[in-house]
Amino acid sequence: MRSATQTPLILIADDSEMNRAMLVEMLESEYDIIEAENGEEAVEQLRLHGLELSLVLLDIVMPKLDGFDVLEEMNRNRWIEGIPVIMITSETTASRIERAFEMGATDFISRPFDPLIVHKRVVNTIFLFAKQKKLINLVTDQIYEKEQSSSLMIDILSHIVEFRNGESGLHVRHVNLLTAMFLRYLSQHTENYRFSGSEISLISTASALHDVGKIAIDEKILNKPGRLTNEEFAIMKTHAEVGAQMLKDLPIHQEEPLVKAAYEICRWHHERYDGRGYPDGLVGDQIPISAQIVALADVYDALTSERVYKPAFTHEKAVEMILGGECGAFNPLLMDCLQALSGSIQEELRGDNPVRANEREMRNIAEELLRHKELTASERTLHLLEHERMKYAFFASLTKEIQFEYTTATDILSLSAWGAKSLGLEEIVMDPFHNEKVTAILGREVWEELFQTLKGTTEAEPDFIYDCQIHYPEGDRWARIVARTTWSPEEPAEFTGVIGKAVDIHDSRLKLRKLEQMASHDPLTGLLNHAAAREQIKARMEVSPETSYALAILDLDHFKSANDTYGHSFGDQVLCFLAGRIRQTIRGGDIAARVGGDEFLIFLEYKQEPESVIQRIYSSLGGEYEGFRLAVSMGVSTSIEAKGDYSALFQMADSALYTVKRGGRGQYRFYDAATMEDALSEITPIDADAKEER
Repeated sequence: MRSATQTPLILIADDSEMNRAMLVEMLESEYDIIEAENGEEAVEQLRLHGLELSLVLLDIVMPKLDGFDVLEEMNRNRWIEGIPVIMITSETTASRIERAFEMGATDFISRPFDPLIVHKRVVNTIFLFAKQKKLINLVTDQIYEKEQSSSLMIDILSHIVEFRNGESGLHVRHVNLLTAMFLRYLSQHTENYRFSGSEISLISTASALHDVGKIAIDEKILNKPGRLTNEEFAIMKTHAEVGAQMLKDLPIHQEEPLVKAAYEICRWHHERYDGRGYPDGLVGDQIPISAQIVALADVYDALTSERVYKPAFTHEKAVEMILGGECGAFNPLLMDCLQALSGSIQEELRGDNPVRANEREMRNIAEELLRHKELTASERTLHLLEHERMKYAFFASLTKEIQFEYTTATDILSLSAWGAKSLGLEEIVMDPFHNEKVTAILGREVWEELFQTLKGTTEAEPDFIYDCQIHYPEGDRWARIVARTTWSPEEPAEFTGVIGKAVDIHDSRLKLRKLEQMASHDPLTGLLNHAAAREQIKARMEVSPETSYALAILDLDHFKSANDTYGHSFGDQVLCFLAGRIRQTIRGGDIAARVGGDEFLIFLEYKQEPESVIQRIYSSLGGEYEGFRLAVSMGVSTSIEAKGDYSALFQMADSALYTVKRGGRGQYRFYDAATMEDALSEITPIDADAKEER
């Protein structure tokens, strides 16, 4: 592999040894030269050196393969996208010139050779192609930074939506990846749909918001391990309309393609091809294809992921269930798509991470730039940057931060829409260092100090943090400015601008503490939530795998009657009272959590037999609260039976609890093999479908 600093390499393909010798003599002082005396040799040299070549000088009339045959081979292997070609000919007929340009040739030189013209055209062609590659790389680098921000924003939004129902942000990332896979396959293998790279990126990005409406659903319903009641399921189904309404109510960006795509996905990703979905009962192609594809991705990942109400199915079982119609009806084209991609889905999901996703996106963008030759370089740049601007603006509006960018080349300060509005400025500010409104936001003294901090950065250490007061129209607030200076790629590097954001320090700290609390604790009882407890338990079992542990899952008997008789407020008081009893009963090193609804778990270590410890805990949880009799049913499993696997430990305890409840409640039971058989025998396909629909 040749390095970027080596002398450019030129291939001269001409059947005349004299012509080759003349061209070599003209160019060898500045370039490395390789030769081919016919078309077949030229193709072989192209296979051998590939994109190491900076230029091909190609004769039209040659034996074995002529110049047009070589161009055809270069197009077939896509070498023409990265290697410029100057045709050599003594004939200048319009038809030949037109055909060569249509096949990708960059220029012509005619015989007899004029050394000055040959040299000038070779230098210009290599220079212009190098400039084009540099432009593509610069655009790609800018888009890569935007993609990183978009990816980070997706992760944040995913976490906010997912932690409430005990799922990880991986679900949203998996849906994002699967959506892109399905879109690409449909584009390549069907005539019905054609999606550009930008459209695929837009729809897969919008898929991150498919379940945003779950923010409005009661956590008791989201985290309920068992089957939902009809009333609960009706509430759960509202998340599709709620999410769509949230997007519809955005005060800005309503006409942005990303917002429109996200709206379609939020509202209709639970519609089914046969009309049996919700909320609108759409049939067939009434459902936007974006929502159809996200629905398939959502169902697949839900099946193959662990949930509070079920273990994870295997990839093979999930595909079988979807193709068998157990999860609702899907577009036949999507069923073909799922079958075709079945062998590669797992590998893609295992290898997926934000860095790899960004790299893949950049490769797609670079290929798109080279393929669309009907666009000029500036038009390509504008198309891609406009798409990225739209995504950036949308996510920036959700963060409620003042995001900014300053470029020395234009002397322009760009602000996010929300940031400009909150500061009382325009989104684009010319000559900001001499703009009185901009200066007044910080005050002259602070502005000068900030400017000195900025000047103190270097290419090696471009990042800085600066705390100061910002003068908002409604009053002063302390903020933290987090920024990075940008530098030119030339040597020596020159300062070219700065990008960053200003975050309200007080609000951000409060939000962080609130998010941390919400992410790990149940808001009603103050106990850990299931997701946080699960992580702590897994960590404990990994650190001390030889220790004996027991997991007890319990719920209140006849709790529904407390809500029905005394009201939901009283029911919440009962749950808080039981949570207090659990705190008093467990030891310092034990873990207690609310799984959801009236269901709780206790994780504890035991030395000999766990029976006596469980008996003590069970007995202490009975009693009375404000006239309501407290009684619990409990299922227990041990780490020995589960072989240190938390999922198995939870499922075993849940099966034991199910057996207790089926047998009349008001007792506890340890898991055994018979317990599992009894529990599984009672789960009907309808039960399973109802849980999957959640």
